[in-house]
Amino acid sequence: MLTSGRTATRTISLFDASPFRSRVTAECDFAPLSTGPSRQQIRQWDRTMQFAVVAGKEALEDSGILGQSNPHRTGVMMGTACGSSTMSLDSEYALVSDEGKSWLVDEFHGSPYLYDYFVPSSMAAEFAWITDAQGPVGVVSTGCTSGIDVLGHAADLIREGHADVITAGASDAAISPITVACFDAIKATSARNDSPEAASRPFDRTRNGFVLGEGCAVFVLEELEHARRRDAHVYAERSGHASRCNAYSMSGLSDEGLEMSDAITATMDMSRFNPGDIDYVNAHGSSTKQNDRRETSALKRSLRHHAYRTPVSSIKSMIRHSLGAIGALETAACALAVEHSVIPPTANLHEPDPECDLDYVPLVARERTVDTVLSVASGFGGFQSAPVLNKPERRMA
Repeated sequence: MLTSGRTATRTISLFDASPFRSRVTAECDFAPLSTGPSRQQIRQWDRTMQFAVVAGKEALEDSGILGQSNPHRTGVMMGTACGSSTMSLDSEYALVSDEGKSWLVDEFHGSPYLYDYFVPSSMAAEFAWITDAQGPVGVVSTGCTSGIDVLGHAADLIREGHADVITAGASDAAISPITVACFDAIKATSARNDSPEAASRPFDRTRNGFVLGEGCAVFVLEELEHARRRDAHVYAERSGHASRCNAYSMSGLSDEGLEMSDAITATMDMSRFNPGDIDYVNAHGSSTKQNDRRETSALKRSLRHHAYRTPVSSIKSMIRHSLGAIGALETAACALAVEHSVIPPTANLHEPDPECDLDYVPLVARERTVDTVLSVASGFGGFQSAPVLNKPERRMA
């Protein structure tokens, strides 16, 4: 879908969204029974955790690591912005409060799994139990940069010698009334309800907010030589990661995007790449007026004149914004861009914003050798993160 430029947006079907300002979203076509979990596990696990377990198992199978790692040297790290059970907490509150009519709730109607719903670490703990991972286990929650930051934390744990292998990723399934209401209140989401497929349009002059999504991506991280010794398929090397917090605004960036630019410069320094070495930038590209302009400024500041020569695109134009999970999903897209030498397009970019004047790969994917990728993320709370991925051979050249 990413290379075709097709979008995955429709009117919300998970609940009655008619009272809300924004009624469009990117819902996953997910049938848990056909992907492995039992009926009992589906009853116990929130959709966020279902995503994480299914994607995590697929990652482990794809890696070929099963049965080859020491459980005491194997860890699990999960990222999320909204916790492990947003949808379950929303529905359980409606149940025990009689749809919000009762201030004093009746706890006897609540699920026996409420404790797990309240504790974000339950997602990582559950997957660790299932896979017998007895090394470092934890959760990273830094808003919309969670999916990038958790991978950076996992890589640091391996680099510091705390583990040999870590299954790491991020999951969020927060398409619920409370989430939609929160973003409605600050008018951050698009109200282009009559054309869901075109609602997310990063860097376009007519953009009017992001579109909520959901999803999960999970990876198996290990030191490069460790992977090569067991003849593993290496999609990409994660050679740099940096995070900053702007201490400026809960939801905004400074005009020049200084904090984002600082994170980009720091990750390039760590990975030992220069601006001219970057073949592609996976943008945060949220489709909000403020962010797209500030991000453009940050890229110009950090990449200097190379910013105008480097293709930039936002896959949120197609899969939308899944909050804490999106950084992991974008990392997967970056790894596939490296593997297949193709840059995904920015969908719905028909009328470029004059203040967003870089090469945003509009509408059509571009075949091009991609050895080194920079990804950028920005999150509420002032978080700014940027990793660099590359072909291992690129660093050896």
